[in-house]
Formats: sequence, structure tokens, C-alpha cells
Amino acid sequence: MLLEIHPENPSPRKIEQVIKVLEKGGVIIYPTDTVYALGCDIQNQKAIQQICRIRQLDPKKANLTFICKDISQLASYASQLDNDVFKALRRNTPGPFTFILKANKEVPRIFSNRKKTIGVRIPNNNIAIAIIEALDRPILSISLKNDDEILEYFTNASEIYDDYAKQVSMVIDGGPGKNQPSTVVDATSSEMEIIREGIGELL
Repeated sequence: MLLEIHPENPSPRKIEQVIKVLEKGGVIIYPTDTVYALGCDIQNQKAIQQICRIRQLDPKKANLTFICKDISQLASYASQLDNDVFKALRRNTPGPFTFILKANKEVPRIFSNRKKTIGVRIPNNNIAIAIIEALDRPILSISLKNDDEILEYFTNASEIYDDYAKQVSMVIDGGPGKNQPSTVVDATSSEMEIIREGIGELL
């Protein structure tokens, strides 16, 4: 299904359609404030495994991210947020940043990795936030990459649907996507380190 949702004023009725898909274990492709991404309910292992199959990744080794609605929700999956990290989150979210934090026991076991870390993100995108608020928990997310030699990421939802209609339950058209991902910040130690330069400039 290709579902068009207004990027500024998402229709509650259409968001509810998305929630029904997620609650049934479906995988969606949805817009963020950077690139289009694959997403699913963090509590559905089959959906998580499907995303990893699509991206040809091992769930225990993949750099999967939790998309959260706010810092409070994000913090419930982190072992601790020291003062500097909290201030950095306040300054830079919502926005095009993925913060790597130490995970706590609330993170489902399928995400367990040797480093015991999790990527978390609060995007500045009304559709993504509306989905998370309606679901009442984060969604798992990973960027949708393109095989094109020039464009690393898909920017057009119709083209995404043409390529992925048989592999996912729903593609959400929220307007043109960007071709540059989020900036990834490792915040697991006393000094934060940028490990991938993206759109966001850390404040």
C-alpha cells in the first residue's frame, strides 16, 4: 500500500492506518527529517527480522535505531544520561541526529550486542512523531539505501513503492526525502564523538 500523508498536518485517520499495520507486525517505509527509512514495532521480532532480511543484516550486529517522540521516552531505554549528554540532547533534538547510548534492560533482547548500546533518534518530522505518539512506544528504524550510483538514498516515495511493494506492508509518501543521513554521535563515554557526518551540525 502506498499511503500519502501530509508532511505538516498528518491526518489522524491515516496515522491510525499506519498503527494498525505496525500492530499486526507489518514493516513500513516512512519519511524522517533526513532520508526515508524502514520501520516497525520494536516489540515485534518477526518484523525486526524482516527489516534485517531486506537490508541483509544480522539483527545482533546491525546498527538499528529507536525513533522516539521525546527525550523522556528516549531516556527510558538508556542506562543513564549524564548532564552533558542530556544538555546535548536538549540542544540538538528534535533534529537530524542519532545518539549512541548505553542500553538498559528495557531494550528487547533481539537488539543485544556486545557493546550493549543502542542508537536513539528524535526526528524533526511530524509524520514520524505522530506515528510514535499513536503507537505509544518507539519504532525501530534503519535508513533505506538506494543502489543508484549517484543517489545513495531514495528520495521519491513512488520509486520506493515500485521497488519495495512486495517486501513491506506500507510505503508512506510524506514528500521528497533528503539524500543525506543523520549525524551519528557516540555518547557512551565522557567525551562525545561524531562517528558519521550527516546533515546535523552538533551544537
